[in-house]
Amino acid sequence: MSEKTFPQFNFAEGELLLINKPYRWTSFDVVGKIRNSFKPLKLKVGHAGTLDPLATGLLIICTGKLTKKIDEFQAQEKEYTGTMILGATTPSYDLETEVDETFDISAITELAIKENRKNFIGDLEQYPPAHSAVKVDGERLYLKARRGETVELKARKVSITEFEITRIELPEIDFRVVCSKGTYIRSLVYDFGKRLNNGAYLSGLRRTRSGEFHVNNAYEVMEFVNHVKSLKELKPSDDSFTIL
Repeated sequence: MSEKTFPQFNFAEGELLLINKPYRWTSFDVVGKIRNSFKPLKLKVGHAGTLDPLATGLLIICTGKLTKKIDEFQAQEKEYTGTMILGATTPSYDLETEVDETFDISAITELAIKENRKNFIGDLEQYPPAHSAVKVDGERLYLKARRGETVELKARKVSITEFEITRIELPEIDFRVVCSKGTYIRSLVYDFGKRLNNGAYLSGLRRTRSGEFHVNNAYEVMEFVNHVKSLKELKPSDDSFTIL
């Protein structure tokens, strides 16, 4: 990614920052790293739409007064690209956990794969993965799953407007998805395999767009943090401050 130029920011008044979340960073890791770069000044910082640690791509960060609009940004349509592995499943539906079951894929054709995607376009009911950040009784599901607890999951309504198969080199299948807020791509992949009377898990995921904002315009985390730290003046001004 080419080096970005930086405008003059007023973080307290409110800035929307596009950040390229690195692999194995949590969304909260990114928020924390950016918030810490503002020290000793205290500033509200939040993100609009969690990405799993094993996913990369666009994370919208809001600062200052703009944090009040996080829900608006979070509700926007999302676009993802990814890779699934056909012929196996994992408890987490991705690479976080080991394969727990394998399937024969020798009879599955490219035509069957491409036809299967049509079953997932439109309004759907989807169950979140047991290993997810959804809260049940005030606790994240993945914490319960790691203790081996079984929880009755509730389906949620999601909408998928585009589902494109971009490469088939079995067992790998590349895809692109445009979907509503709250769609679990891991669950989509799991259900995709199940619909083929087989199994599938997610091996790679990247959020490329959220609403009108694209990852191509995003800053790398440390690129942005180092810029903030390199600024000569970080000064309070009335109820806000400007970085010059």
